[in-house]
Amino acid sequence: MKFTNGFWLMREGFSATYALHAHSASVQSASGDRSQSLQVTAATKRINHRGDTLNAATLGLKLDSPAPDVIRVNFSHHLGGKPALKFPVTQSTVTAVANVDEECATLTSGNLQVRVSMGSDWNLEFVADEKVIAHQRSRSLGFVLDDEGNHHLSAQMSLGVGEQVYGLGERFTPFIKNGQTVDIWNEDGGTSSEQAYKNIPFYLTNAGYGVFINHTGKVSLEVGSEAVERVQFSAVAQDLEYLVIYGPTPKEILDKYTALTGRPPLLPEWSFGLWLSTSFVTDYDEKTVQGFIDGMRDRDIPLSVFHFDCFWMREFQWCDFEWDARTFPEPAAMLKRLKADGLRISLWINPYIGQASPLFEEGKRMGYLLRRNDGPGGTAGSVWQWDLWQAGNAIVDFTNPAAREWFQSKLRPLLEMGVDCFKTDFGERIPTDVIYHDGSDPEQMHNLYTQLYNQTVFDLLVEHSKDDAIVFARSATVGGQTMPVHWGGDNTSSFESMAESLRGGLSLGLSGFGYWSHDIGGFEGNPDPAVFKRWLAFGLLSSHSRLHGNESVRVPWAFDDEAVDVTRKFVNLKQSLMPYLLQTSKSAHENGTPMMRAMLLEFPADRTCWNLDQQYMFGPDLLVAPVFSSVGDVEFYLPEGEWTNFFSGEVVSGGRWVRENHKFDSLPLYVRAGSALLDLVGKN
Repeated sequence: MKFTNGFWLMREGFSATYALHAHSASVQSASGDRSQSLQVTAATKRINHRGDTLNAATLGLKLDSPAPDVIRVNFSHHLGGKPALKFPVTQSTVTAVANVDEECATLTSGNLQVRVSMGSDWNLEFVADEKVIAHQRSRSLGFVLDDEGNHHLSAQMSLGVGEQVYGLGERFTPFIKNGQTVDIWNEDGGTSSEQAYKNIPFYLTNAGYGVFINHTGKVSLEVGSEAVERVQFSAVAQDLEYLVIYGPTPKEILDKYTALTGRPPLLPEWSFGLWLSTSFVTDYDEKTVQGFIDGMRDRDIPLSVFHFDCFWMREFQWCDFEWDARTFPEPAAMLKRLKADGLRISLWINPYIGQASPLFEEGKRMGYLLRRNDGPGGTAGSVWQWDLWQAGNAIVDFTNPAAREWFQSKLRPLLEMGVDCFKTDFGERIPTDVIYHDGSDPEQMHNLYTQLYNQTVFDLLVEHSKDDAIVFARSATVGGQTMPVHWGGDNTSSFESMAESLRGGLSLGLSGFGYWSHDIGGFEGNPDPAVFKRWLAFGLLSSHSRLHGNESVRVPWAFDDEAVDVTRKFVNLKQSLMPYLLQTSKSAHENGTPMMRAMLLEFPADRTCWNLDQQYMFGPDLLVAPVFSSVGDVEFYLPEGEWTNFFSGEVVSGGRWVRENHKFDSLPLYVRAGSALLDLVGKN
């Protein structure tokens, strides 16, 4: 949120109070804990004598370290209220050392130190290897009151010359976030807007550090878009916590961030194969489904997973978790037939219960649905409902343990029937005018809701299938990476949407998520065959690959014969890469390094790679440059070193831009020198 009117003035309706004077500091040490912390009292006016301590606010800062090279800052104004909800952070063994003297208070953790200058000129600096990597100086830490009575805590981090900001979740806006206003608030906005399904209050910069704002509610960021030499983040709260994570490389930053917030499990090999969907509002029954599967088999296109989208259930009754008997009269027998050759089955679900669902009355009676605050004295009263999506739509309250068990009990029979995984759709449009079972603040639960929803389903899958557990989720927040996999949401059938999908995936990878997918060909509209064929190569060189659409199916023969050939080629290519992909997935599991990597992850010292968002590294050794045009012209960058064309075997030198033209069955695909993948060159 923007508070200022230029450099000098406040916007109308806002008043700000900033930390000006580090008045006192002390070293704290918990009983039996070798690690120390700092407690700093910051006055909001300069204290020259005792009288200056009257009629002035103070800000309290606690600085500690949950892990080496990580400094956590918690700053607060009034402490009489309920603390803000925070994401769980793993505490590792760390020995942080604090010191206070007349000039400075310091806390050192590993190679990172925070320094607070004592006295009347506010200055807080983060120092790594004797270099200031970020700072918070005048008017950088404070609280803002607005005319509506809201209390905002605001912090600003410096933005150095040439410093660029990345991450903040799966964002489809420009890849480099400088100049943008970003609200960490999950919304169902498609891929062609500034809204995002997966908002992550974490960013990293090319200056060697990342910042994790540990607040589950709405966090507003101004990335050089208000104070152009600063990143500002604010929230309506009385306490706000953020962690500064020193790398210095982007990979090391992600390693340390995911050590705090969680890493994904290893996924089963079958999940990396091709997923085929019925699509959304298309007409289908068992005969249609069998025709799709037989069509893939007859055309020698390996298929790993078949997905039944929404209309496996009866209209208006989403979700009742019952097969529509009109189109699927014998679902158990059908699944047995479909799975005879090793095919896996996915089903679409969401956390909403339409009024026509038999589960609505049951959930209402048991208290398992979100309630309005229209009861006596503002207590829980009627079930929260609206008519968007399903008529009389209600929402499951996952803060209620009994509701979670109830929800799982409706899914368990489907797993026993032969279903292998669930597409956990939605979870973003969560209201704030509700009362939760556990009393959670609805504003701070809005983003966190998806975590409880996906965790409920993922835990059931782990219980049922252990190492084969996988969801196909759309919404996420911090920690969502531990419950893969996630896909990019509702894109359109255009080259522009193909490019924005890639930007979103690369940003999500720089936000701690190891796996990612997208709807090949685009979800909305009926893609031109050229769009579909170009997208096939990109989609099958992504960590997970799914054919899915809205009003039309994405079976390749629905486009043209060449689309069939392109699908077959790239499915087989991905299958040939499987040992490499499984090894690459270990990096996500062990270090938080995504499978699809922004170029800056592998080449942080190459300034050109800081800006690239139309190509990526698929694992450490395979460079992919999707083609975003029907004519096949593409320009891409090869970093320094020797590169081998995966298809032709031609060896070229990097450190330069390359222009090529490709037919639909090809794209720039280059292997890094020394890679074991060189054994596959020229064989696809």
